[in-house]
Amino acid sequence: MSVTTTPAVNPVLRVAPAAPAEAAAYFRAGLVFHTDVSDVAAALAADGAPGFVVLDSRSTESWDQGHIPGAIHLPTALIPERAEQLLDKSVPVVTYCWGPACNGATRAALALAELGFQVKEMLGGFEYWAREGFAYETWQGGEKRDSDPLTAPVHADDCGC
Repeated sequence: MSVTTTPAVNPVLRVAPAAPAEAAAYFRAGLVFHTDVSDVAAALAADGAPGFVVLDSRSTESWDQGHIPGAIHLPTALIPERAEQLLDKSVPVVTYCWGPACNGATRAALALAELGFQVKEMLGGFEYWAREGFAYETWQGGEKRDSDPLTAPVHADDCGC
């Protein structure tokens, strides 16, 4: 009598990948809602208007500690009463907060969308803006750090993503 054993399925393939069309729809939908710091930085650095505004949804103390140059400061709690005075509904808004462990940018994006604004969330937030070596402003003036080799290439302007 022979015993047949079924090979164990590894944790990655325990649930099979989606069909290619489903995967494409899912990933396309993600890009509708999100952008990243490298893409925002490249768009802001290019000649001409980027076609969006950047909104920092953190507290005044956080803003003073460091923010993206040219960003609009509007804490999430103030969005319902001040967004329409500061922003144009015809211009998409990119929200950010501290970083990946903070959902402040998500809450800000939700508040703006509920008011009728086109919005995307910047993945990585201010943490990854600074870690990738992009210039930022503080209450004392401009600053820039060397890029963290775990988040951006050390000797290239573009990660190739």
